[in-house]
Amino acid sequence: QVQLVESGGGSVQAGGSLRLSCATSQYTPKLRRIDTNPVGWFRQVPGRDREGVAVFYRRTKRTYYADSVKGRFTISEDNAENTIDLQMNSLKPEDTAMYYCAAGPSAPTWDNVNYYDTWGQGTQITVSS
Repeated sequence: QVQLVESGGGSVQAGGSLRLSCATSQYTPKLRRIDTNPVGWFRQVPGRDREGVAVFYRRTKRTYYADSVKGRFTISEDNAENTIDLQMNSLKPEDTAMYYCAAGPSAPTWDNVNYYDTWGQGTQITVSS
């Protein structure tokens, strides 16, 4: 059963914008009870570890960002659509990666992948120079 559904990937030139959306209505935690319920965006390029991009804690409404995207990316919650969205502006070629949405019951360290028990299928972002 697919619990997280991503949309919005694609290709863009440097300086452009894209918006990713993660539908979370079917998410249920696998082992632990939902606490702060983080929903994060991660990205990965071949040969490198998956890295955290941004997170939205649904209970507290707090957000955190990787230093590399601060001021350019914005993560937000759309209550009407039950999605967590990532608005990406001023995109750079180094933002090129497969982007994944992830959810978990809690995450004391927001960018530690081990706290997230459910992952989307991934969506490719390609930024050309």
